[in-house]
Amino acid sequence: MIKKTLLTHDKTPISIREYKIEEPKASIILAGATGVPMHFYRHFSIAANEQGFNCYCLDYRGIGESAPKTLKGFEVDYLDWAKQDLAALVEYVSNEVSGQKTHDIFYVGHSYGGHALGLLPNTEKIKAAYFLGTGAGWSGYMPFVERLKVEILWKVLAPILVGTVGYMAWSKLGMGADLPKGVYQQWKCWCQYPRYFFDDPQCSDLEALFSLYKGPIVAANALDDLWAQPSSRQAFMSAYQNANVTSVDLSPNEYGLKDIGHIGYFSPKAESLWPTIFTFFDAH
Repeated sequence: MIKKTLLTHDKTPISIREYKIEEPKASIILAGATGVPMHFYRHFSIAANEQGFNCYCLDYRGIGESAPKTLKGFEVDYLDWAKQDLAALVEYVSNEVSGQKTHDIFYVGHSYGGHALGLLPNTEKIKAAYFLGTGAGWSGYMPFVERLKVEILWKVLAPILVGTVGYMAWSKLGMGADLPKGVYQQWKCWCQYPRYFFDDPQCSDLEALFSLYKGPIVAANALDDLWAQPSSRQAFMSAYQNANVTSVDLSPNEYGLKDIGHIGYFSPKAESLWPTIFTFFDAH
């Protein structure tokens, strides 16, 4: 594994990790979930190497190794995680493989990572994509108890935390890396809509942007993923109107797992899920 720093189009430094092997058959770009640092994906990345793929991960600006010393006062547009940070990684990987005619670039998106593909200005560089846990974020798709928990989070706990420290202190709730205030505000706003940011009048251009991606996508969601149920997935994935989308419902017991949830797709215990992903990329 090699750590590097990339400079985005708007001159922001972001940290990436490269998991590279000799003579790879293709490369995978792994776009992570909101508040999940790139080191969480190391087990999957190593497994990708074992299957003949290079794998590249990143920490979006304000997260993990791309975070400043303090998030207080650190301004971030949530969409720039894709339009700037991930776009820079796609460009970097594209340049890395430019001399290899048969070397394709594939994409794995976890939760927000499934949103991010459609936001990219350079989607034409992605041959095929596999999403895990991508949904619209609206609590109305969640089971009743989980919906209540999420409503308390957005309306009570999060405002108190953000008002106290100046950013979303996600780590104090044991739910991941801390988030810049701007990311929290936009995320909270979009989660009030059944179709996420597509229903936000200020994001009226996004549906047209999503229609530009025309490659194959598999969108897989665990049936015990309370934050991204199949109905939530369908509401969001409809925006990829020109892509060849295949929806998959994952039952944990079919893979010998007790549970998967929203984060567990990439935990070491969930490695039984991964061969299907590599097989899908091999087929393309």
